[in-house]
Amino acid sequence: MSWIDIGVNLGHRRFARDREAVIARAREAGVEAMVLTGTSVAESERAAELARAFGEVATAGVHPHDAASWDDAAADALRSLAARPEVVAIGECGLDFDRDFSPRPAQERCFEAQLALAAELELPVFLHERAAHVRFLALLEPWLPKLPAAVVHCFTGEGDALDAYLARDLHVGITGWICDERRGTHLKALVPRIPAGRLMVETDAPFLTPRDIRPRPKRNEPALLPHVGAAVAAARGETPDALAAHTTRTARSFFGLPSPA
Repeated sequence: MSWIDIGVNLGHRRFARDREAVIARAREAGVEAMVLTGTSVAESERAAELARAFGEVATAGVHPHDAASWDDAAADALRSLAARPEVVAIGECGLDFDRDFSPRPAQERCFEAQLALAAELELPVFLHERAAHVRFLALLEPWLPKLPAAVVHCFTGEGDALDAYLARDLHVGITGWICDERRGTHLKALVPRIPAGRLMVETDAPFLTPRDIRPRPKRNEPALLPHVGAAVAAARGETPDALAAHTTRTARSFFGLPSPA
């Protein structure tokens, strides 16, 4: 059984002491590849460096939390990063009206600029949306015909948002949020709606540790992806093997990853 984790924050300081061991444990758990997430210019550069060092791939983008930092220099930096072979998507980009760490007008400008960049470079987009799906879709929809593909990473929303994304041919990433008895149980009724070929799985490590693992780990990591996958498979009435097979095929196709030797 082989998995692809489409969202790993491997550059995070919580992995500073043991990145090689984290990757080794992921491989032992059947995670064949990881997409390392870029969330700012500096973190995107770090993700690309780590992807190159460890034979992974990365995204390059500015998260809505950091949207206030967006300027022409950031756009130029992402364009340069996107020329590297290990960078396979633009993002993490989008809107977050839940925390509003950057002003909403700044988030919108940053988001639209990255959609334009992805369209220019013909790269897929790795998207973030929290409490903003109506405005998010309004900004995204005009760009969809110009983009090769788009995935809503770490989907945590309600059925109306999911249906709207699926109606527009978006891909959907599901994390260990589905294992959270406080706020994620609604996803169990929603994930069966996502067709095979549009669903991918991710840990968003080191964040979103599955809360139903005992003993509970202090930190999430890619080796826990099979646990997330098993929860998604159970909700869909599939075996973990079947879910791993189709989500891995989808991730390979979406990010242009080669099949393992």
